[in-house]
This record gives sequence, structure tokens and C-alpha cells, in this order.
Amino acid sequence: MEEELKQQVQQLQDQIEKLKKKVTKIENNRKDQLSMAVVSGDMDKILAAMVLALAAAAMDTKVKMFFSFWALSALRDKNKSPKGKDIISKMFGIMLPKGKNQLKLSNMNMCGMGPKMIKYLMKKNNVLSLDEMFKTAGELGIEIIVCEMSMGLMGFKKEEFIDYPHLTFAGAATFVSDAGESAAQLFI
Repeated sequence: MEEELKQQVQQLQDQIEKLKKKVTKIENNRKDQLSMAVVSGDMDKILAAMVLALAAAAMDTKVKMFFSFWALSALRDKNKSPKGKDIISKMFGIMLPKGKNQLKLSNMNMCGMGPKMIKYLMKKNNVLSLDEMFKTAGELGIEIIVCEMSMGLMGFKKEEFIDYPHLTFAGAATFVSDAGESAAQLFI
């Protein structure tokens, strides 16, 4: 009986050692990085994503923002009109906001008054505008990755997106890989 108990204790100690090695391996593979999937095209959610990204970057954390589906509207440049789109792509282009300054609020949009009120309050309280947040994000090296699949589904072309120093185009697998290495992941 005593021998059996010793074997059980040894098995538990072996299992604990294996678990310790796995935890160490996981901890060593995590980077000081924030990976964020941004899928909402609502102004307040884009604001929240940018505030969190800027806060993390200010603390020397690498930030990667993966913009997909409706969030792509925030990255459209209102002054760019690419040619050669099919009818469905043109319809998406007309129906969706053309840039971050035309986004609606998720709640209390109030026929367009909500965003104007938020912008007024932001200015009154010395909060950076979305334009200023994107400019600062570029200066801090925050990466913005445009989802190629969403871009294709919605009929957007690369040439209609904002000029941003760290803008790239990739698929969901890139985000999943980045998120797997990141210390923190967010979905907005």
C-alpha cells in the first residue's frame, strides 16, 4: 500500500512538472502586444477601440488592429472614388459611411444629432477627435490591418482607404496568428 501511494505521489509530481513546463512555454510565447478585432462601424465603438489602442501604445505595448466588415467604413477616405466597381459594390459604397467622420452612434444616433453632440463634448473636454486619434496612432506605430475578405465582399478597393503609415491588408488567419501571440486580445 505504501509503495502504491509513493507511485501515485510520483505520478502527481510528474504531472505538475509537465503542467509547469506548458505554462512556462505559453508565457514565453506571449508578446507584450494587444491584438484587436474591430468589426463595428459605430462611431462610439471605433472611438473606444482607438482610445484603448492609444492607451496601450502609450505604455509601449505593440498594437495591431484588424478592421473587418462594418468597421471598414471608418477607414474609407471621403476624397477617394475608385473606378471599375460593379453595381453591388457601388451600392455598398453609397449606403455605408464614407470615413470616420460620417459614422453613426450605436445608440442615440438621433437622426445624426448624436454624433454631433459627442463631437462637441469631446472638443469641450479636450478629447482628441477621431482624426487626431488616427494621426496619433500612426505616430505611435499602431498597425491597422484591413480584412481582405471583408473588403472583397463589400466591394471596397485598396485605393479608397485612408492614407495611414501602418496600413496593411491581410486575411483572418493573420489576425488569429497575431492574437495567439498577444498578451491581450479584444473584440469590438
